[in-house]
Formats: sequence, structure tokens, C-alpha cells
Amino acid sequence: MKVLVIGANGKIAKRAIEFLKEEGHEPVAMLRNTDQIPHFEKLGVKTVIADLEKDFSHAYYGVDAVMFAAGSGPHTGLDKTIVIDQEGAISAIDLANRFGVKRFILLSSMSADEPKAGPKALQPYLYAKGRADAYLRTTNLNYTIVRPGPLTNEIRTDNVLIESKIQTSNSKSIPREDVARLLAITVAEENTYRRTFDVLSGETEISDALHTF
Repeated sequence: MKVLVIGANGKIAKRAIEFLKEEGHEPVAMLRNTDQIPHFEKLGVKTVIADLEKDFSHAYYGVDAVMFAAGSGPHTGLDKTIVIDQEGAISAIDLANRFGVKRFILLSSMSADEPKAGPKALQPYLYAKGRADAYLRTTNLNYTIVRPGPLTNEIRTDNVLIESKIQTSNSKSIPREDVARLLAITVAEENTYRRTFDVLSGETEISDALHTF
């Protein structure tokens, strides 16, 4: 599948692109700046320059699936959180509908359905993610909404816990690399169509967890 990765320069998305290649897909990295291109050229990955805050419809030509992994980041204000994490995602969803791209993977976050349950500093981010998630569920796309818990930079384990809603303590987390690999595998996993799930580190291999979820 030709997969457009939005937010491709992020930590998770960069690794997801490598895993997409391993899974036999053809990733296309959507980037905001030309100085981000060399990293992907070295990987043999096609790139497209586009901005979520402008018209980015040209990025959709010829793609079979979209992976939205963009985020405003921890150092931006509330305005950017709404523009990128909420409105940017909604625009990406609308373009998928417009171009007939039926497969859509949305990287969200645990507690997106209940932002007030999260840390106060993260509540605007969780609210924006939740609004985007809810919008995607109203469409006819074959979507999957992936909601990881707290992220770490530890080495991947390839083992996860996947549930529609995980009841857990704040001590649980998941390496970014495991999220990246899960996103890549999820693209072709029909069992995850039109489903939303939380994910943390666990004891079940990623592919098995997706098959049995």
C-alpha cells in the first residue's frame, strides 16, 4: 500500500516509516520543510512538502492509506494544539473522504475521551485529540484510532497490551518504537477497521495482539 504519513518528521512517525517499508508498504513522508528531506532520501522514501495549516490536498494524489501522526509538540501554545491536533486531523480526514482514500490510521492518546482525567497541562491536547477521534468515527472510512499511554525512548519489546479501554496506573508506559511498529502493522490489519484501542507495554506480540483484539 502507498501510505501517506502526516507528521513524518516526528519521533514515532520516523520509525513507523521504516517499519512500513519492512512490511512491504510504500510510505510517503509529508514534511513541512525541505531541510527535513535528506533523512528520508537516505531511506529511499518519497517525500512531499505540505503544511497542515494550509492546503495540503496535493499530498493525497495516488495514496491508498493515510497515517496521521502529527502533533503540535509540548512547547507550543493552545492555538497550535487546536490547529494541528484537532483541525489538522479533521482536515486530513476530510481529504481522505474527498480523494477516496478509505484506510486511515490516527495516532491519538489514552484519555482522549476524558481529558479532565489527564494531567492539567495535557488537558487541551487530550481535548483536541478527542475531538479529532470523535470526528473520524462519524465517517465511512476504514479507520483505526491508536491510543498509546505514556511514551518512553526505551528499546522496543514487541510486546503490548491492547484493549478498548485500559484501566491502569500512571506507572504503565510504552516505548515509542513499539508504537511505531504497531502503527505500521495496523495498516493492513483488517481486524482493526473502525476500531479504537488503548495500548501499553504488555506480554503479547504486536501482531498477535492485533489479530486477537
